Amino acid sequence: MAEKEYTLPRAEFDKPIKLLIVVAPFYRDIADNLIAGAKAEIEASGGTYDLVEVPGALEVPTAIGIAERMSNFDGYVALGCVIRGETTHYETVCNDSSRGIMMLGLQGLCVGNGILTVENRDQAEVRADPARMNKGAGAAAAALHLVALTRKWGAARKGVGFLPDAEEYKLAGGLEDNPKA
Repeated sequence: MAEKEYTLPRAEFDKPIKLLIVVAPFYRDIADNLIAGAKAEIEASGGTYDLVEVPGALEVPTAIGIAERMSNFDGYVALGCVIRGETTHYETVCNDSSRGIMMLGLQGLCVGNGILTVENRDQAEVRADPARMNKGAGAAAAALHLVALTRKWGAARKGVGFLPDAEEYKLAGGLEDNPKA
């Protein structure tokens, strides 16, 4: 008996959301299917996106880090495909790209990881198939859910307990500018 996968309900937003899709298109047809899935999921949630391409899976986390420092995206979708070859380069690319993406997430970025790490082309095609389990859509859904959590937990504080009101925080300016400081 085949197991049935559970999928969370689609994330919903009351304010605009914009994601950056970062893709390593080494296997162009696989990448295109992953991109199509990610775009469809983002659009179904009412979001918008930008798309950038990088040379390989190892550059995906770096591009996301640059975008986080220099732009204003709510979240990120990492896409690509690494197929096992004859050398240990496969392990390096899989482990380091995944580790880089995980580190970005632990720093608070909302990143969905859709970099396929597979043994052969057939496995990649199944995971990128728009009619089946498109992992590009799954990665976009993951990023969207993380953005929703960030917005939920990052709401304005109400000054409960020892936590001050959000308005009490001010990074610059004198007391005359902010009497609560």
